[in-house]
Amino acid sequence: MLDDNGIRDVKVISVSGQLTDHYNPRDKTVNLSEAVYSQRNAAAAAVAAHEVGHAVQHATAYSWLGMRSSLVPVVSIASKYSQWVIIGGIALAASTAFGNWLLLAGIIMYGMGTLFAFVTLPVEYDASNRALAWLENERMLTQEEHAGAKDALKWAARTYLVAAIGSLATLLYFISIFLRRR
Repeated sequence: MLDDNGIRDVKVISVSGQLTDHYNPRDKTVNLSEAVYSQRNAAAAAVAAHEVGHAVQHATAYSWLGMRSSLVPVVSIASKYSQWVIIGGIALAASTAFGNWLLLAGIIMYGMGTLFAFVTLPVEYDASNRALAWLENERMLTQEEHAGAKDALKWAARTYLVAAIGSLATLLYFISIFLRRR
């Protein structure tokens, strides 16, 4: 798939652990868990092709991936501290106006993580679509295997959807706390 897309500067490597499959744009590596890297079955092919799909996105400057990548530095800080800022804001809001501002700052920080979760959705769905199209075009899988790969990638993408919805629900809950304290 890398070759078919003219990508020659990305390495595919095996990494330890389970569910550790990912593409790293900084060092241009497709990192596959030992099971995916060493097995020759439809599930492993689908996962590997999905991760290579991210490398193709990177090589073609896929806009949603660029947007997600630009959010990473802010989100890494915001997600680490937002809960603590929110808790501090709730604790101080009862006695000081500063507490309300702190709570609002925490909500904005949490909102950055929620935005990131939603920006991730088209990135993941696109990588899966690219993977499935390539697997089908190259006739890598039987029809039954292709159907299984499609189903597995669909459910994997839905985990991101559930996470985004959960993050939105939590954000709305925090906003309701803020609005009740005003």
